[in-house]
Amino acid sequence: MARRKPNKKAKEFAIAAAKIAQERHCTDIVVLDLRGLSPATDYFVIATGTSNRQMRTVADEISQAGRAQDFPRFGRAGYEQGRWILLDFVDVVVHLFDPEYRQYYDLDLLWGDAEKIDY
Repeated sequence: MARRKPNKKAKEFAIAAAKIAQERHCTDIVVLDLRGLSPATDYFVIATGTSNRQMRTVADEISQAGRAQDFPRFGRAGYEQGRWILLDFVDVVVHLFDPEYRQYYDLDLLWGDAEKIDY
């Protein structure tokens, strides 16, 4: 699958989401470039939270940043349970995990051939 043309706005938002997670004390934050690897999205942001409350706060702040950057959220899952919160911005998908779910689903390994973006 060939890499799609760069979507600068999506990359900028993925990096902004990673920075919000970092500022709110998430750990093991990774931004993956999935262009050419996934037909569904361009970037994954993956982070580990410290509690379900903290993860919901991070999810809320990333959603607010998306609206502010004209990058509205398309969908959200797992918010109530707070073990794995998925935020779908179409070209960017944010995964906020608790440590147990992060290890179990291991998206880093699953998408191991994706380029990691420095933020």
